[in-house]
Amino acid sequence: MKIGYPCVNETLPCSAAGTFRLASYSEERLVATVAGNLACLRQILEWNVAQGLLFFRMGSGIVPFGSHEVNTFPWQAHFKADFQALGAYIRQHNLRISFHPDQFVVLNSPDPAIVQRSIAELVYQGSMLDLMELDSTAKLQIHAGGAYGDKDAALARWTHTFHTMLPDAVKARLVVENDDRLYSLRECLGLHGRTGVPILFDNFHHECLNHGEPMREALRLAAATWHPTHDGVLMMDYSSQAPGERKGKHTDTLVPEYFQAFLADLDGLDVDMMLEIKDKEASAVRGAQLLRAAGLLPPAPAGYEPPVFADRPAPAPPKKRTPKPKAPAAT
Repeated sequence: MKIGYPCVNETLPCSAAGTFRLASYSEERLVATVAGNLACLRQILEWNVAQGLLFFRMGSGIVPFGSHEVNTFPWQAHFKADFQALGAYIRQHNLRISFHPDQFVVLNSPDPAIVQRSIAELVYQGSMLDLMELDSTAKLQIHAGGAYGDKDAALARWTHTFHTMLPDAVKARLVVENDDRLYSLRECLGLHGRTGVPILFDNFHHECLNHGEPMREALRLAAATWHPTHDGVLMMDYSSQAPGERKGKHTDTLVPEYFQAFLADLDGLDVDMMLEIKDKEASAVRGAQLLRAAGLLPPAPAGYEPPVFADRPAPAPPKKRTPKPKAPAAT
């Protein structure tokens, strides 16, 4: 099992998501920004390894405008050695890496232009994994997309796009995540049956949208879609409901009781777990401590002392909802 967090390390004084406005685009600015992003990314990975956090989702913006037509600079060749060095570090320390393209990546849109831009973005992000010489267990995570008034037709478009338009290099890395509003685990299982794409399981989304499958069963249904060699063990996102907030709002920090209850549902199932929690690496460190206590992660090295996050503000208490006054009855 591996545990991690997405994209941003709030402890380190750098960002791997530096960017600039499209109107300010120049090759010089692009080169300087990518160099800074890659340097910070290396720092993040080294920090993670020191904490035993071996699962990390890289941010989509490492190369600003990486899939945009304005970017004609041969950044792949220019930064090839840098990406190869990152990949060597990742393999040396047995890290698991993924990308989660933004919500504008929609393979089942009825608009062909949106589909083409989505494919270009997947090609761009997948090319970074290729440059790092990572195998197909490094994944590109997307959602099934919109319903557009007809889910069956939308799923058919997703399937058609997958089979006829995606490059093989993208197909090998693509995984689909069950969401909390439209496409449940059951519908993602249907996509898997049509395409073979593995399902990245989100426990919180499953709590919000399901067809009665208990969590323990749902985890195993998703895990069965992952080929042990080509795909690796099941990747999943973990989060939980913020008390007193609207349904679907994540907690700001890891709640140990919720987390331990979820570990009971795993019941020996091997997963790589991404914590989608607001305080990022702080919760990941606490999660790793709980996993070590449960015997699910190797013990920390002798003399290890976890970082202190005391300077961070405590999570805000749940908001109290004031009921709206009822309109007077018509007379």
